[in-house]
Amino acid sequence: MGKWYIGNLNLKENRREKNGVTYYVRGVREVEGRRFERYAVKTHFVERGEDYIELVRRYVLPIYQPGDIVSLGEKVISMCQDNTVEIGKVRLGFWAKFLSKFATRNQYGIGMDEPYKLQIAINMKGLPRILLASFCGAVCRLFGVRGVFYRVAGRDVAGIDGFYKRSAFNTYHTLAVLTPRDPDGVCEKIERETGIICMIADASDLDIELLGRSPSLRDKTAEFLCELIGDNPSGQDDELTPFIIIRDIGDAPAEDYKPVEYLTEEEYNEYMRQKSQNGPPQDIEQG
Repeated sequence: MGKWYIGNLNLKENRREKNGVTYYVRGVREVEGRRFERYAVKTHFVERGEDYIELVRRYVLPIYQPGDIVSLGEKVISMCQDNTVEIGKVRLGFWAKFLSKFATRNQYGIGMDEPYKLQIAINMKGLPRILLASFCGAVCRLFGVRGVFYRVAGRDVAGIDGFYKRSAFNTYHTLAVLTPRDPDGVCEKIERETGIICMIADASDLDIELLGRSPSLRDKTAEFLCELIGDNPSGQDDELTPFIIIRDIGDAPAEDYKPVEYLTEEEYNEYMRQKSQNGPPQDIEQG
């Protein structure tokens, strides 16, 4: 995405409260000639089994306006569905231990170099599929082509998050969160029961993928919807802002907003290299 920063996005200068809800202004983003202001809604840490309908009613509905679009973090929806795996319930096998030694490592997060994460992928897709994905990925890397492993293994494998030993939240030290089940159905239920138009996205500071959307957004392209949150306004630290309200403000003046201080990619990479010397880097949280 070309945006690199250190720390939390929740700057005190951008903090607002309305109708009992705390949110942070995330600035204006212009998409297809329209101006959209984004508001990152602060929540509690969402535990497994909570009701996402009640969460939306509690945190979003009090400040939602007709015409708004709400982006829902995929991890929170999966936590509500309890679509998770505890590390203690993963039986680590030979192939996960062996293949993880050859997986690509980077300073941005936990990948398939984590044996327990790779074992979950094997359990989900079967060993033959993961062996094929590993072979194809290894061959394509020789020619400078990245990401082939996940294209062969499947989107649900790419969506496995968890086992972050340095996460700000202890829950994620030993818990993996999978891709939400039936994300289109989740969005449809939220729109039907609350009237809130929403989408579910898997976003990070590196990329973003649309997973599901409300019926009212079916006429919008995935590219348009992803661009609305292309700078990942939920954040990647301990912001606890998994719900982003996106509002078309037209020609109206935007709220005062102080942006974070961005680094060059080289500065950020150097920071992450130094940080990784002390252990695995912290990765995406609940927003």
